[in-house]
Amino acid sequence: MAILLFTFLYVGVIVWHTYKPLPDNLNYKGDIHWTDDVEMFTDLTYAQNKKGDGMVHELSIFDEVYKMIDEAEEFIVLDFFLMDHYTDEKIDFPKIAETLTGKLIQKKKENPQMPIIFITDPLNTGYGSYESKWFSQMEDAGIEVVYTDLDELRDSTPIYSGLYRTIFRFVNFEKEGWIANAMASNAPKMTLRSYLILLNVKANHRKTVVTDKSAIVTSGNPHDASGFHGNVALKVKGAGILNDILEAEEAVVRYTNGGSLPRVEAREEPGGDYAVQYLTEKRIHDALLGDIAATREGDTIRMGMFFIAMPDIVQAIVDASNRGVHVQMILDPNENSFGNEKSGLPNRPVVQKMMDETDGKLDVRWYNTVVGQYHTKLVVVQTKEETYITNGSANLTDRTLDNYNLEANLRVIALNDSELSKDIDDYFDRLWNNEDALYTLDFEEYQDDFTFFQRGIYRLQELLKLTTY
Repeated sequence: MAILLFTFLYVGVIVWHTYKPLPDNLNYKGDIHWTDDVEMFTDLTYAQNKKGDGMVHELSIFDEVYKMIDEAEEFIVLDFFLMDHYTDEKIDFPKIAETLTGKLIQKKKENPQMPIIFITDPLNTGYGSYESKWFSQMEDAGIEVVYTDLDELRDSTPIYSGLYRTIFRFVNFEKEGWIANAMASNAPKMTLRSYLILLNVKANHRKTVVTDKSAIVTSGNPHDASGFHGNVALKVKGAGILNDILEAEEAVVRYTNGGSLPRVEAREEPGGDYAVQYLTEKRIHDALLGDIAATREGDTIRMGMFFIAMPDIVQAIVDASNRGVHVQMILDPNENSFGNEKSGLPNRPVVQKMMDETDGKLDVRWYNTVVGQYHTKLVVVQTKEETYITNGSANLTDRTLDNYNLEANLRVIALNDSELSKDIDDYFDRLWNNEDALYTLDFEEYQDDFTFFQRGIYRLQELLKLTTY
C-alpha cells in the first residue's frame, strides 16, 4: 500500500510540474516595433587548419557591452546565465567576468543612485554551495543581484525531477561543499544537495543587456572559459523594444524576489527599416516555425547553431528542403566542452537523419572548433523580398523551446538589401566559403559508422527526457 501511494504521488508530481502554469509574463511575445537601429556583432575563433595554426580570436560582443555600460545614463539591467573565471584549460582566456564586474562597479560608484540589476542563474553559486566572487563584489557595491528561482519553472527531466521533488529536495545536512565541481576542478567544491539540484537540468539561460539607450541580445556569456566561443549578438535601439525587454525581464525579478524594473520614457516611434520583436521561451519556437513554414521554392534558410534536436523544428526544416528551399547549416560538431570530449550528441545523429529524409539535399558544414565551441544560435530565413532573423540564447532543442528553460531571442524582419541583411550574408559567406581561414569543414568530417549508435542513444535519451541539451 505504501509503494502504491508513493507511486501515485510520484506520478502526480511529475504531471503537475511538467505542465503547471508558468509565472506571469514568462513565455513572452513582445509587440513588433520599427527602428533604423539594429547592428550585428560577432565573436569568432578560427585558424588556418584543423591543428590550430595561425589561430585568431576576433571578439567584439563584450566590447560593445562595456561601451553600453559606459554610455548608460539612467539604468542598466543584465540577464546572463553563466559568469565565472574557473577553467581547467591552460589557455589565456579573456578576463570577461573580472572586466564586466569592474565596469559595473565603477558605473555604480560614479552614479550611486543609478539602478543596476543583474539577473543570473544559481549555477554561478554552485546552486548554493558557495558565493560567487564577482556577484559578491557587485552586491557590496550596491548592485542588485537576482538569482533566478528555478523551482517555479517546469521540469524538463520528469523521471528524475519527480524523485527530487518528493524525496531529494529534503536532503540538506551539509555545511560546506565536498564534491568536485563539474564546471572546473579549481572551482569551489559542491554539496550533495547542490548536485541533486543540478541534476534537474534547468536554467535561466538568457543573455541580454538593456539600458536607457539600447539593448543587446546575444548567445555569449561573460564566462572566461567561453571567451573564445563563436557567438552572435544583435544590438537594437528604440523605446518600444527596450520596454518590452524590460517587461519580460521584470517577470523574472517579480516571481523570484518581488520588485520591478525601470522603463524608458515612452515616445512616438519614428518608424524605420527594421521590424523588431522580443521573444522568450516557447514564443521563440512558435515564431520560428511560422517563418520556416512561410518559405517557398527558391527561398533560403541559413543557420549557425550549437544544438539542433527539437523534432518539430527538425521536421519543418526537412519539409522546407523537400519543397525546394535551399538549406545551409553551420553546426558545432559537439566534440568538446571546456576541454572535455563530448559524444557528438545531438547534432551528428539528428543531422544524419535529416540528410536521409531529404535525400542529401541539405548543405551542412561543421565549424572547425580549434578552441571552444561554435556557440551561435542564429537562424536566417530569406524569401524573395524579406529576411527573417532570430538570434539570442535559444538552441533548437526541447529544453530551450518548450517552456522549460528561460530563453530570450530578438526577432528582426529586414529587407533583403538592408545593411543588416548584407552583414549577415557576408558573415555566412565568409564562414561557408572559408574565405581567409579554415572556418568550416565538410559534412563527411564527422559522420562515420558510430553515427548509427549515436542515433540509438539519442532516441533513448529523447524518449526518457534524460539529456543536458
